Amino acid sequence: MELNEVYQYTKEHMEKTIDAMKRDFATLRTGKVSTAIVEPIRVDYYGTPTPLSQVGSVIASDATTLVISPWEKNLLKGIEKAIQEANIGVNPNNDGDVIKLFFPPMTSEQRKEIAKDAKALGEKAKVAVRNIRKESNDKIKKLEKDKLITEDQSKKAHDEVQKYTDDYVKKIDDMVKSKEEEILKV
Repeated sequence: MELNEVYQYTKEHMEKTIDAMKRDFATLRTGKVSTAIVEPIRVDYYGTPTPLSQVGSVIASDATTLVISPWEKNLLKGIEKAIQEANIGVNPNNDGDVIKLFFPPMTSEQRKEIAKDAKALGEKAKVAVRNIRKESNDKIKKLEKDKLITEDQSKKAHDEVQKYTDDYVKKIDDMVKSKEEEILKV
């Protein structure tokens, strides 16, 4: 393994951490409803737990309403049941053709709570970035121990990995701040 491979590993994994945090952020409720809220929901489709998005279309018809149109009408009851079991804070409204989810406007307490969740997701991502830094630094130490790089190269490599870490932690902080503002905006 060379230093370039260590750098590549570090960047790739830190970028994956950012992507994972973005996916997590998508499930958080903000002022307007997002279809990502129902992504984790699984519907019993002929005995197989299937993502809701694969048994029907999910559309945000306005800022507070999601409309779920199943591709098979016989799935309406199953979708309704799955939504109730998912405990996402709303009751499904089944009109025989589609299921509508009406999300009430969030209270300031709810907004603060969700903002806290966003902050926690950011902290989780920062821990992941720091763990990647540790793994990369361990790889650099091993290269030095195996006499594949000099002590000076090792020091520079550690500094470079720290620079990546600082950059990604700053990205995470910026994303959390932006998400908090989005959540708290009335």
